[in-house]
Amino acid sequence: MVSTQVSPTAISTNGTVQSSIAEPGRSLYDIAIEQFHLAADILDLDHGWRAILTHCKRELAVNFPVKMDDGSIEVFTGYRVQHNIARGPAKGGLRYHQNVSIDEVRALSMWMTWKCAVVNIPFGGAKGGITVDPKRLSLSELERMTRRFAAEISVLIGPDRDIPAPDVNTTPQIMAWILDTYSMNAGHSVPGVVTGKPVNVGGSVGRNEATGRGVVFAIQEACRRSGFALEGARVVVQGFGNVGSVAARMAAAAGASVVGISDVTGGIYNPKGLDMAAVVHHTAQDGSVRGFTGADAVTNAELLTLPCDILIPAALEKQITEQNADKVTARLIAEAANGPTTPEADTILHDKGVVVLPDIFANAGGVTVSYFEWVQALQAFAWSENEVNSRLQTIMVRAFNDVYEIAQEHNISMRTAALVLAVKRVVDATQTLGIFP
Repeated sequence: MVSTQVSPTAISTNGTVQSSIAEPGRSLYDIAIEQFHLAADILDLDHGWRAILTHCKRELAVNFPVKMDDGSIEVFTGYRVQHNIARGPAKGGLRYHQNVSIDEVRALSMWMTWKCAVVNIPFGGAKGGITVDPKRLSLSELERMTRRFAAEISVLIGPDRDIPAPDVNTTPQIMAWILDTYSMNAGHSVPGVVTGKPVNVGGSVGRNEATGRGVVFAIQEACRRSGFALEGARVVVQGFGNVGSVAARMAAAAGASVVGISDVTGGIYNPKGLDMAAVVHHTAQDGSVRGFTGADAVTNAELLTLPCDILIPAALEKQITEQNADKVTARLIAEAANGPTTPEADTILHDKGVVVLPDIFANAGGVTVSYFEWVQALQAFAWSENEVNSRLQTIMVRAFNDVYEIAQEHNISMRTAALVLAVKRVVDATQTLGIFP
């Protein structure tokens, strides 16, 4: 495995903030299970159901060699985990990051199961990744590693079995390499084996913007139900990669005032609002938001507690914790990242009256449009971008209302309500299928 030095903060190839997820004594999977049991208690699930749903159905770990540009050989470790497939083929991204571990992948695969169930698309949950810092690899090394990994996990993936997609540090090009490798072994093109691939090889229009767009659709519906307008609201976005930048631009286009943005280099803040076009131009030129002249510099820690109405964490896990949750000023948090809020922080925010749109709902736009891409591949029929965006909005609004009604009925947080909805749908599907033998 490539030797890398893990810093407390890193940056992905798409510009999002990344933090080390290591937390002594408790893994990300422990957190996912803790969240699950809150929903299981409300649903009064017995030990058997809890045992089924707190275990992943399949776990594959692979150690594989790759020839580097200098002729040396490096061995990399990768994973593909399927949490549950009762509601359909497994679905979930692949991430390339030095902190990838089996427990992280387990947690993310469980969250994918709930995410697909919340928006009611016919997928189960999966996740995968390679423990590597991809910035240390040349393009040719990245391709060779990706293709070898695709061959290693081909025993699990397939258009009717398990469909990978981009995640942290993976791109449409990487999906194209996986598609080509799988198709070579199949002897024919299999465009449905991955989603998030380039449009010219069967990808869907609207997919790159889907997660950020879905976040804004979720915010708009939450604002409508909460009685305050997105127009004029102050918005802070942590992470200015693909998801965060799209969410920021769309929020601004809807009339919000984006006052704070950050990436790995730090943050920028202007209480009068940032000129989004200028920020995007500056970032394209300089590679980061640092040095933008129309704002004051702030740290990433300061950014999360800036005065605002809406906070969009679009980085990685464990950004809002018991150490900073009480300083968060936002009325509404929309989790564009996976797992940005710890359970301890959830309790603090709930007691403060902060509405949290949980990751398994708020960032489900990506997997929803991945579902659309998969359907288009199976049908060999492309949809227009207007059709993709319209269908996405319909699903996000419907899912919000489903979650909101459960939250009101049980007087629980939106996260727990989303989990209750998702877990019940998975349990119902499993009960209908039966336990064999």
